[in-house]
Amino acid sequence: MRFPIHSTLRLSLSALLIGTPLLLQAQSLLDMVENATGYDAQWRSAQAEKEAAERRSDQARAPLLPQVGIGADLSRAQTRLNIQDRQHTGTTHNIALMASQSLYRPADNVQLSQSKLAVQSAQYALNAAAQDLIVRVAQAYFDVLVAQDTLAFVQAEKESVIEQLAAAERNFEVGNSTITDTREAQARFDLVRAQEIAAANDLQVKKLALDKTVGLIQSQPWPLQHPFTLPEPSSENVMDWVDWAQSQQPQIRQAQLGLDIAKLETDKAETGHLPTVSLTASVGQTNNRQGTLATPVNGMRSQQASVGVALNMPLYAGGAVQNRVRETLALEEVARAQLDEVTRNTVQATREAFYGMQSGRSQVKALEAAEVSSLSALEANQLGYEVGVRINLDVLNSQSQLFQTRRDLAQARYGVLMSNLRLAQASGTLSMDDVRKIDALLQPLPAAASATASGNSTAAPAEAAPVTTAPQQ
Repeated sequence: MRFPIHSTLRLSLSALLIGTPLLLQAQSLLDMVENATGYDAQWRSAQAEKEAAERRSDQARAPLLPQVGIGADLSRAQTRLNIQDRQHTGTTHNIALMASQSLYRPADNVQLSQSKLAVQSAQYALNAAAQDLIVRVAQAYFDVLVAQDTLAFVQAEKESVIEQLAAAERNFEVGNSTITDTREAQARFDLVRAQEIAAANDLQVKKLALDKTVGLIQSQPWPLQHPFTLPEPSSENVMDWVDWAQSQQPQIRQAQLGLDIAKLETDKAETGHLPTVSLTASVGQTNNRQGTLATPVNGMRSQQASVGVALNMPLYAGGAVQNRVRETLALEEVARAQLDEVTRNTVQATREAFYGMQSGRSQVKALEAAEVSSLSALEANQLGYEVGVRINLDVLNSQSQLFQTRRDLAQARYGVLMSNLRLAQASGTLSMDDVRKIDALLQPLPAAASATASGNSTAAPAEAAPVTTAPQQ
């Protein structure tokens, strides 16, 4: 899977070079993922590892290509022939151009095949890093939205408690209620205020985590559209997802390539018994300025040229080849066991992600029904408080239940979206198309609203408007 590189990504890379994040506010999940591709260290590391694997493959091909070199030497020697009482001293210059071409080197051929598989393995590792990057960015993205909704609901609950506190004080002043109602409302206000402080801090932390993940400053994610419709999974059959995982999951493909590389390593070890054949050729010149002992002629020069075939046949290496074969067979069994383990873990993770997604969808539907029921219960308690059959604490508890249900519902909706991404990741099918589908469920923020939200981290979404709980006097 390849990530598109566009102007935003190029800006990310430029900012990376100067060591500072970008002062941008990419809104959509897709934009943030694309920005992270030029910023995330894990993603860049996987890219570099793939590049290194490609260069190693080029190196493995080199021994199979022609090898050309040039050599030269300068020497001075003195020769004495005692029988004839002759002596010669002279300087020799040698220069030669040598070339060789591999004709039969089975080990080098196997090494090249292994390097090609290693490049494929690095590509699968890059795919896995890309899917992991999508999930990490999406998690940070939705963590901010969850924190925003939580803060908004707490603030809305606080406004409702303030109104209920004011109503209790008015009723106490006219003698329609006791001081207990006022104190209960005050205690609930103090509790909600503490929750608001914690929620505001959590939002700041989540925003910083998102900025760190995508390399932006004051990034503002888009909220969910309202009304929100749960996305439909690609298949409702868990076995379909398991089949996709077994055929497409990058970790399984990497493990399978690891086994193939181990088998080739055994083949390479077995080539230790085989001969190697090379074509060799050389052309050179020797210059003896003072001649030689046999031919003492000044300025003597000779040229040589040769072409031939070199054969190297191993006969005995002390048992190294046999033991190397036994070692590679054991390592092959290790790779096979690792493949089995990765396959089983992937299948298990896919099943868990599938059932988690189904559970999340059911939970959203249940919480939607609970929200309706909680709102009805709140309205009933408000009416009962007005006519004197309910006390202030009943209204406060109903308010708390309603806002807690809304918080849980918001978290469950984001959880379903994350479950869909994690299921796609577990099955190896996660791509930028899945991110685009989520973007279609988000509500773009107007420019002015985006700027306001970036400057004020406590901005609340529209659905978090406070519920009026004070009885009409």
